[in-house]
Amino acid sequence: MRIAVGGIHTECSTYSPVLMQPEDFFVMRGDDLITSEYFSFLPRPEVILFPLLHARAVPGGPVARATYESFKAEFIDRLKAALPVDGVYLAMHGAINVEGMDDAEGDWISAVRDVVGPDLPMAASYDLHGNVSQRIIDQLDIFAGYRTAPHIDVRETMMRTYSMLVECLTSGEGPGVAWAPVPVLLPGERTSTEDQPAARLYDVLANYDKADGVLDANLMVGYVWADEPRATACAVVTGTNKPAAAKAAEAIAQSYWDARDDFRFGPATGPLADMMALAESSVTKPVILADSGDNPTGGGVGDRADVLGELLKRGFTGALLAGITDAPNVQKCFKAEIGATLKLKIGGSLDPSSRPVEVTARLLTLDDQPGSLQDERQAVLEINGNTVVLAARRRPYHNIADFTRLGLDPQSARLVVVKSGYLSPELAPIAAPNLMALTNGVVNQDIERLPNLRRAGPAYPFDKDFAFTPTARFSARWKD
Repeated sequence: MRIAVGGIHTECSTYSPVLMQPEDFFVMRGDDLITSEYFSFLPRPEVILFPLLHARAVPGGPVARATYESFKAEFIDRLKAALPVDGVYLAMHGAINVEGMDDAEGDWISAVRDVVGPDLPMAASYDLHGNVSQRIIDQLDIFAGYRTAPHIDVRETMMRTYSMLVECLTSGEGPGVAWAPVPVLLPGERTSTEDQPAARLYDVLANYDKADGVLDANLMVGYVWADEPRATACAVVTGTNKPAAAKAAEAIAQSYWDARDDFRFGPATGPLADMMALAESSVTKPVILADSGDNPTGGGVGDRADVLGELLKRGFTGALLAGITDAPNVQKCFKAEIGATLKLKIGGSLDPSSRPVEVTARLLTLDDQPGSLQDERQAVLEINGNTVVLAARRRPYHNIADFTRLGLDPQSARLVVVKSGYLSPELAPIAAPNLMALTNGVVNQDIERLPNLRRAGPAYPFDKDFAFTPTARFSARWKD
């Protein structure tokens, strides 16, 4: 059997003023997909692979239209050159926003369907924070989403999706997709699968998979920082029996609706000043403080210096802050000598609403990655007894290796500040304790005050007093 593989994967806050450009994406083409660890599960004796293109980026603002169109055109050209194929597997995210376009995934997947025709099975894997639409469902035969947040089942989800496609092509039995939208939009920080009630809701999904006529059951939280019509939670079920799939989708949707008032932040959470007061009084270390409103893995710009300003105002020492996106100041640091004293205005290099903080800093370390297609340079500074990492490019610091590469040990710091929501699987175990600050930014947690100009309503928590009964809908491809 001949299977084409590729896709595009990122999520975009429509509240961010910074458009994503080609240089923001890590792009794999052709055989690079097969040899990458990310897609290492693809090769199978019975499958002839046609790896096309996969573009992946750290979440951010909307994707520039020309950037998206260029990636899509290349993908479609590669797909046409690969024909004939028997199936297509798309590794997507589900929350891309493209300037001037609604439902970018719907556009991408529809373009693929137009090329391969109506008879070819197509499968897609999604992040559970993706937004789904009828247009997307109408193009697909197979759908699966992550079941963990933090996402520790990415590979497992991709394998579930791909395996269903291979089985479909082997057996000749064509599955279909049913879905049930749920008018609820909550941030990932309140719906982590490590906390209740999400842990319970996601744990039972595997039970639905065992029902006759159901292959794969999913609960999609959706992406709240996308002010666009398709933004919603939903249940999505891949199955071989319409009534069974509809029953499962409606039950999952109802369970999420019934739990809507029960979701809470997992760690101690509050305004920045309150969280800093807790950090100051802590007798254990490292305290890890999440700067949630500027989290780049949620779509944040990453250039806000609010926490740095609060540290300095309080005279706090012993903090390790990683990091702030500030390419102009990284450039200045690379022109200086190690040990030099620099007068800098840190922050606010990308988002006009960010306020820079004026500091006197001592340059400790410079880090470069020769051969990189992007500016990956970093600078480590000492500022009033605190260590601050500046990055030329938006990026998270969620893995221990992000610190040790720079000669830093997060476990020895009094306080570690990262731009994050819930902590990554590597940082969470060392947090003593874990605090989350409700900071400003384009992915701030005060979602009820987000401008709602284009989202469909009513939707909880923007609206509270309305009734809802889930109703399953089917892919137009799933014939009676």
